[in-house]
Amino acid sequence: MNPYFKDFSEYMQEVFPGIKVQKLSIDAGFTCPNRDGSIGTGGCIYCNNASFTPGYCSPKDSVETQIFKGKEFFRRKYPEMKYLAYFQSYTNTFGKSVASLAKMYREAADSEDVVGIVIGTRPDCLPNELIDHLSDINEETPVIVEIGAETSFDDTLQLINRNHTWTDVEDAVRRLNSRGIRVGLHLIAGLPGENEESVLETVNKACKLPIESIKMHQLQIVKGTPLLSKFERGDIDVTPFTLEEYLDLSVRIVKIVPRHICIERFLASSPSDMVVAPKWGLKNYQFSNLLMNRLRQPI
Repeated sequence: MNPYFKDFSEYMQEVFPGIKVQKLSIDAGFTCPNRDGSIGTGGCIYCNNASFTPGYCSPKDSVETQIFKGKEFFRRKYPEMKYLAYFQSYTNTFGKSVASLAKMYREAADSEDVVGIVIGTRPDCLPNELIDHLSDINEETPVIVEIGAETSFDDTLQLINRNHTWTDVEDAVRRLNSRGIRVGLHLIAGLPGENEESVLETVNKACKLPIESIKMHQLQIVKGTPLLSKFERGDIDVTPFTLEEYLDLSVRIVKIVPRHICIERFLASSPSDMVVAPKWGLKNYQFSNLLMNRLRQPI
């Protein structure tokens, strides 16, 4: 057990005792309301979906086929593994009827060796009717909803073209929690105009909500994004963290997140040839080792 914070491994053992689980990413052909004109265009200014979608995912394939390919990808190394069907790309509760969404999630939940589903989405794309269906699935197969919150500051949310509010986040979390559905929040450190204290304020606000996990990562300036264009022109206030600065911030985050909330990760690790800044050249486990060494140091 990690003595400093609840990590993903410990969290998964609580939800799936005695079982080793691996996420299988699924690209089901979604878009986002800030891309298709519903509330905006262009998407989040930092987002290039190609920077985090595994090669075995393709919206041309059915959910069942993507799960099969994902299992084949991991089975060679981990033959006894069970899986979480992870609807990852874009907003996975948007742009389809509630009935078709429920059918798709059910297809994933009923797939062989799948023991849970994880749905990545936005806080403003979770109607009560859909939450009802998720609650029904959750009675048989654990459901985790990961909400892209990013920051608690509404002016930043507008600047990065999210076009929702922190109040939307609070409302979505409470409605999901009231139906017994596990909730995680995605948060980003280093967004335009924010500093370490801004990040810590957001983490504090997140920890007051009935959530089970936090995914933290540093802002990356990635090729093919509006953020890169704005950064190169000097149109936006972004100063990427150094590795040492981000390690120090991560230590501070660990100290304020209560033990009952899992910190699933600290690092974004887009392909190195896509990242403009910060270029740390670290994998998740390498950063975790550095962080653990830092946490072991006497205060």
